[in-house]
Amino acid sequence: MQDENFHKMSEMADSDIKDVHTLNILLCYLLYKINRPVAIEQLYDIAVGTGVINYFFYQDSINYLLDNKSIEIIIDDDNVKSYSLTQKGVICAHQLKSFVPKSQRDKLILASLKYFAKIKQNKEVVIEYLPIESGGYYIHVRCLDVKADLMDLRLFAPDLTQAHMIGDKIELNPAGFYGKLIKLALNNMEEDIDLSDV
Repeated sequence: MQDENFHKMSEMADSDIKDVHTLNILLCYLLYKINRPVAIEQLYDIAVGTGVINYFFYQDSINYLLDNKSIEIIIDDDNVKSYSLTQKGVICAHQLKSFVPKSQRDKLILASLKYFAKIKQNKEVVIEYLPIESGGYYIHVRCLDVKADLMDLRLFAPDLTQAHMIGDKIELNPAGFYGKLIKLALNNMEEDIDLSDV
């Protein structure tokens, strides 16, 4: 009875890929194309969260690839666990990719590109240039976070050219800009008043 329920759940979680061996190659190919370790949660979100791969096949494939030593788990300095492709996995991606239809490879790669683009967009700054009736522009800077804006700031510039210059500099390193602004605020002190006789 339990096996029947498992099979029904597997069927309901429909995806194009119904073969674990094909999925093994596809996951190696994805990690090869990304070309860096991918956090465990991120790989799951790309593969299963986007609906490209069935949850049950994904779990079977990950277990197989780990046992087979085609992928390994590494832990970075922030204690984040990631999947990394081994040399065996690289060979699998190179030599066996033609066994997976290009449409399926492209679908998963596209899902990963969209996923990482969304992460990057959520971490970046949003800058708008707002004209002021009396002349000049406001540079509206928002540093985004998951639950709330880290910063919502307006800076004045006398013209659009200077506004863009300031905005471009902020976009070079939004986290650095935010950090320097916070440091400046925390180190700001009241000016000393000199009461000595001159």
